[in-house]
Amino acid sequence: MLDMKPQLQKQPSVQELSLAAATAVPSIRWITRGLLACGILAVVGIFTVFLSLVAPEITSPLVYGPLFVLAVTSAGSALWILIQARNHAQQEILLREAFHSVLIPQAITDESGNAVLANRAFIGWIDISDQNAEDALAGRFADNQAAAAEFKQLQKTARAGQMAVAELPVMRNGRMVEWRRITVRQLTGWPNYLQWRLEDVSERRRMERAMREEQAKLVDFMANAPVGIYSVDQHGRFRFVNRTLAEWLGSSAEELISNNVRLHDVINAPSKEIAPHAIVPGMEGERRGEVVMTSKDGRLLPVAITQTVVTNDDGKMLRTRSIVRDLTPEREWQEALLQSEQRFQRLFAQAPIGVALVDMNLNVMECNQALVSLLRRTREALINLPLTELIRSDSRDAAETQLRDVLGGRDFVKPLEVHLIADRDVAVLIYVKRFDAPALTRQGTDPNVTEGGLVLYFIDTTEQKRLEVQFAQSQKMQAIGQLAGGIAHDFNNLLTAMIGFCDLLLQRHKPGDQSFADIMQIKQNGSRAANLVRQLLAFSRQQTLQPKVLSMVDVLAELSNLLRRLIGPTIRLEMVHGRDLAPVKVDQMQLEQVIVNLVVNARDAMPQGGAITVKTSNHKQAVGILRRQDEMPAGQYVLIEVSDTGTGIPKEIQQRIFEPFFSTKEVGHGTGLGLSTVYGIVRQTGGFINLESEVGRGTKFMVYLPAHIRDGKAVEEAAVEEAPEKAADLTGSGNILLVEDEDAVRIFSSRALRNKGYNVIEARNGEEALAVIEKEGKTLELMISDVVMPQMDGPTLYSKIKDDWPKLKVIFISGYAEDKFRDQLKAGEVVYFLGKPFTLKQLASKVKDVLDGNE
Repeated sequence: MLDMKPQLQKQPSVQELSLAAATAVPSIRWITRGLLACGILAVVGIFTVFLSLVAPEITSPLVYGPLFVLAVTSAGSALWILIQARNHAQQEILLREAFHSVLIPQAITDESGNAVLANRAFIGWIDISDQNAEDALAGRFADNQAAAAEFKQLQKTARAGQMAVAELPVMRNGRMVEWRRITVRQLTGWPNYLQWRLEDVSERRRMERAMREEQAKLVDFMANAPVGIYSVDQHGRFRFVNRTLAEWLGSSAEELISNNVRLHDVINAPSKEIAPHAIVPGMEGERRGEVVMTSKDGRLLPVAITQTVVTNDDGKMLRTRSIVRDLTPEREWQEALLQSEQRFQRLFAQAPIGVALVDMNLNVMECNQALVSLLRRTREALINLPLTELIRSDSRDAAETQLRDVLGGRDFVKPLEVHLIADRDVAVLIYVKRFDAPALTRQGTDPNVTEGGLVLYFIDTTEQKRLEVQFAQSQKMQAIGQLAGGIAHDFNNLLTAMIGFCDLLLQRHKPGDQSFADIMQIKQNGSRAANLVRQLLAFSRQQTLQPKVLSMVDVLAELSNLLRRLIGPTIRLEMVHGRDLAPVKVDQMQLEQVIVNLVVNARDAMPQGGAITVKTSNHKQAVGILRRQDEMPAGQYVLIEVSDTGTGIPKEIQQRIFEPFFSTKEVGHGTGLGLSTVYGIVRQTGGFINLESEVGRGTKFMVYLPAHIRDGKAVEEAAVEEAPEKAADLTGSGNILLVEDEDAVRIFSSRALRNKGYNVIEARNGEEALAVIEKEGKTLELMISDVVMPQMDGPTLYSKIKDDWPKLKVIFISGYAEDKFRDQLKAGEVVYFLGKPFTLKQLASKVKDVLDGNE
């Protein structure tokens, strides 16, 4: 491969070029003169030889020889001179070209300052065609006053015979464009000639300026570095201290150095790695240690020192290169970090909601105590466990899909609703947030490598879900109760008319009459319908109760024979009573209905026979507890347990068994009101009901009734003697106002009362009743009014007349419970109530008792 680099040749020095250029013209002149002399001598010699040959007689032989020799010598000399002149001319051309080819501007001026010789670089840099060369040079520096004065000094010094050197700025339009290093001296042997050399030093000046700036930056960095820097000699005296360390010590660098302050003067607590007193051979190399320095004002400064012991240039004296790092911020950071970690630990560990960190594989990395308590597992059992194994199978796949979507960068829209696997049903909402953090290595965190994962927040919604179910159940039960109450009211109106007209017919058709049996069938079915309506009212807790203090042992003893007949011979009935059983205050008929319904349900669950156990006991509830959807407060209760060995109730329908019209029996074998009636009676009594059931092993219903406590003790009230049988004579007299919007009920009631001897005035609504009272008020003794009527109901009618007619007695009739309408009356108001459906006898008895003052 050919070498493409140009071949470098040795060039003549600047002095040689300058001298050759200056002496070239005189040499040529003297060579020309020599050649002319040699030529004359040669001509003379040749002419003499010619004469000797042509006219020997003229020239003597003595002259011929010397002249011939002279001629030959002159010719030879001329020839040699011509050869030398040719060589000198070539050398002159070469030297002149070399001088002009020099890249640095150069010129030679005479005593007037005119350029005797100037190379092309000089001519290209400054035009001297129309002016003196030195004046042209001076013009280049005229814009800078200092540079112009220094140029004149250069001229003066050089004219005095001394070499002068200066670096001057070249200005153009008031702006410095370059720097020139000017060297001027006299030519040796030519005192009137000055040699000018103008070297461009702009780049060097720029480099020097850059170096000075960098040095200034380095000095500033060293002085103001965020760490302390110092150097001490072998005796521990400071030889260099930067400003940062000096300020830490409350002093200045000059003060520390000039006062010969020693390292051990400022170290309060030394380290074995850092020797503050003296440095001796053998301590070379790098050492690290932590010491405590003391500032001038006594402030303690914990620092870390990295020290390298080296020798000076002489190889003898030891010195240090030491870096000091203030540990105060680091200690403060460590303390702040520790506090932050402690706060985070408290927030994380003691958070009231469960928190877990999972990696990219959905394995649990960390969890707090709340999650451990929620799942009732140990922390060790949860760490590294796949999160999906904590989620119930029915929602596991959907939850895993959403979690992996979040890991993939998808925004988390709404919390996950899942059930966790624990020793109980745990419903939670999971809020998810993706995180990216530096990866953990043995050396700490690596900021160049990140690892991702999820932060999961578990909010226990088990209680909320239970309350939602409870609320929905109570809303449903309330709605069904209102519906049942409304149906019961309308049915009671119809049943009142049906039963009442049957009573009227029975007055004309005595036993033995062929219509008597038909009428009794209608009345009996009406009574059965009335019982069904009472069940609806019991469920909706709208029936009128007549509570009294009872002994559960006595109640069950009276019921035992009836219960045995109900369950049949294939089922064994056992009664187990607790000791010192507390009394209860309940409506006996309703309580008996509860027991009968539970026993009948138990019987139906054992078609192949079995055993029913009715057990009573005292129960003390120390704290409030949830009984199904109802909150059972602390207190004393009497517990009635009715258990069987039947088929049991599946778990999925246990929540629905107290709903009205819900039945697991075949169509035609049950109304679905039995357990709903039980629930309504128990809750209206102030009690609670719960059940335990296992399919194939049987069911146990537990009824909790409040113990009748007075002054902290269970007491029994004296039994109220039964009222004597009412007199058979239900006739009477008097003026009665009957207010009823239901035509059938009004017609039956008015006929029944008229048949008993009363004068009855009818009114279809409250407005008609007010008109009758205004007209016949003084003669009226009793007002019978329906409670629920359009436009003006019974209580409103009563409120309008009670002040003007205080002696007018009032009986309210209604298909609703008595308690419901009494809530609309003021305390102390005396009114009477007769619930629908009622018979003719019940109506007549009630009217007679009120008018006679027996009620």
